[in-house]
Amino acid sequence: MHELYFLKNRDNPESHTIEFYLGHGGYEALKKTLKQFAPKEVIEEVKKSGLRGRGGAGFPTGIKWGFVPQDNPNPKYLICNADESEPGTFKDRYIIEHEPHMMIEGIVLSSYAINCHQAYIYIRGEFVAGADILEKALAEARAKGFVGKNIFGSGYDLNINVHRGGGAYICGEETGLIESLEGKRGWPRLKPPFPAIVGLFNSPTIINNVETLANVPLIMERGADWYSKIGSNPKNAGPKLYCVSGHVNHPGLFEFPLGMNLKELIYEHAGGVYKAHQLKAVIPGGSSTPVLLPDEIDVAMDYDSLMSIGTMLGSAGAIVMDETTCMVDALYNLERFYAHESCGQCTPCREGTMWMVKLLSRLEHGEGTVDDVDLLKDVAGNIMGRTICPLGDAAAMPAKSFVQKFRDEFIEHTRQHRCPITKDKSIKGTDANA
Repeated sequence: MHELYFLKNRDNPESHTIEFYLGHGGYEALKKTLKQFAPKEVIEEVKKSGLRGRGGAGFPTGIKWGFVPQDNPNPKYLICNADESEPGTFKDRYIIEHEPHMMIEGIVLSSYAINCHQAYIYIRGEFVAGADILEKALAEARAKGFVGKNIFGSGYDLNINVHRGGGAYICGEETGLIESLEGKRGWPRLKPPFPAIVGLFNSPTIINNVETLANVPLIMERGADWYSKIGSNPKNAGPKLYCVSGHVNHPGLFEFPLGMNLKELIYEHAGGVYKAHQLKAVIPGGSSTPVLLPDEIDVAMDYDSLMSIGTMLGSAGAIVMDETTCMVDALYNLERFYAHESCGQCTPCREGTMWMVKLLSRLEHGEGTVDDVDLLKDVAGNIMGRTICPLGDAAAMPAKSFVQKFRDEFIEHTRQHRCPITKDKSIKGTDANA
C-alpha cells in the first residue's frame, strides 16, 4: 500500500484544527526550513523535487519561483489560487476544508523562498464553508506565531489575507485573478510581461494552486530526493489527488503517486462503470481536456503520458461516461458553461463559444445538418490559439475531440432529426436559437 499524505486524516472531523495538525508533525517543516535553509536553497530543493504545478499547466514550480527578480525594489507577492472552478474537479476544496494548515504551511514556505512578506488566498466565492475554515485556521496560525512577525524567531515576517472572489471561472486564470484581486473586472492580461515580473500591483508575483502549495511541506520535511522517487518518473513526481465523477459506482477523491493508471483508477478504485454498463468515453483532466475512447484509457495519469496521446492531465478530474450518454448533449452542456463563463474580451472566444452552443443546440434538437457538424469543428479550430487566455482553448479542445471521435453519432443526429441515444427528447428544441 502507498502512503497517504493529503487524505490520511479524511475520516477525522478535527483535521482542520491547528491542535490536530501540530499533533501530527505540522509546522515542523517550516521550523526546520527557517533555521537551516536560505530562500535560494528552498527554491533549489523544490526544483530538485520535480514538483510541477497541480492547477493544470504542470509547469515546474521551482523554476517558476526562480523567475522572480530579487533585485526588483517592489514588494514580492504570492497568491494561492483557490478558485477551483473546472467542472469535474474537487480536490482543492478538500484540502481547504480538511487540511487548511498544510496549505498555510506551504504558503509560508513558498513565500519565504521568493522573499515575499504579503500573501493572498484568492478563494472562489461559492466556497463559503472553506473560506470560513481558512479564516479560522489563519487566526490559529497567527496566534501560535506561524504567520505574522518574526516567525520561529527567524526574523522573517509574513502576512496572509483571504480574498473571496465573485465566482467567475475566468478568475482561475492567473492574470484574471490578479485583476480581480486588484478590484477590477477579471479580464486576463496579455503576456508578456508575466506575473513573476509584473504581477499584482505591478510587482513580481507568484501564483500557485492549492494542491501545489500543500506539497511544499512534504518536500522540505523529507527532502527533494525522497519526493522525486514518488510517482512514475522524476519529471512526474510526488503524490497526486485524482477526482473521479460521472458513471462510476464509487465516485470520489483518490490519492496515488502521480502516474496512476487511468483504467485501474476507474475499474479498481472507483468501482467500475455504473451498473456494469459499457464504458463510452472518459474526459481525463477536467472538462477542458480532450476526451478519450475506451481503448485509450490504459495510460498513466501524468503530464507527459497523457500529452503523448493528445490530451492533458489538467486538474486530474476524470469524468466517466457510459453508453447511455449522448455525446452531442454532453458537449452541448459543456459549451453552454464556457459560453456563460467567457469574459467577452476576445472576439474568437466571445463569439465562437456562443456559435458552438447554437450549432450544438440545433444538432441535439433535430434541426442540424451535416454541414453543422463540420462547421462546429471549424469554429473550434479557429478559436484555438487566438485568445489572450486559455478559456478559448478550453472550450475548443473538447469540441474538436468530441466531433473527431464521435462523428458518427453527431451525423446520426442529423439523419434521425433527433437524439438517437435519448429518444424521448423532443425533436424540436425550444432553445435551438438561444
